[in-house]
Amino acid sequence: MSTELPVPIEFRLPEGWWAASPDQVGASDVAFVALYSEPDDGFTANITIDGEYRSDAMALHEIADESVQRMRELAEEVTVNGRSEVDSADAPGLTQTLTFTTVAGGTRRPLVQAQVYLSMLDADDPGKRAVVRLALTAAAAQYENVLGDFQEFVRTVRPET
Repeated sequence: MSTELPVPIEFRLPEGWWAASPDQVGASDVAFVALYSEPDDGFTANITIDGEYRSDAMALHEIADESVQRMRELAEEVTVNGRSEVDSADAPGLTQTLTFTTVAGGTRRPLVQAQVYLSMLDADDPGKRAVVRLALTAAAAQYENVLGDFQEFVRTVRPET
């Protein structure tokens, strides 16, 4: 069963992307999946959203490190190619880009994943914060073609009102 986000958010998918059931695409650990309409050599670029409440004071870069460790358990040759923190009092965030190799569809593939972490404090309990992760995963050859779509998508994400 797919997971739920700790906070409701709203967003708009770019043209050429469509929502899919996380359970049906084998991504039951996320709350939302969108698939790109044009696969690259058998791999379909995807956008996923997941998140959790964090009661700890762990910095976003430490949470991103946790994601890298989890990826290393699932994939080969995981490399962090870039990381940048967005220091905003209202919604601090972090972006990182990973390259890795994994077997998908029976074929060993080089993939790229862009991750965006958004930290949102609970309005009723500031000691409670939600961390939402947005991720784009694409074949290395297609990554540059879909990155702009992902950036457009990220700009539309906001708490649901």
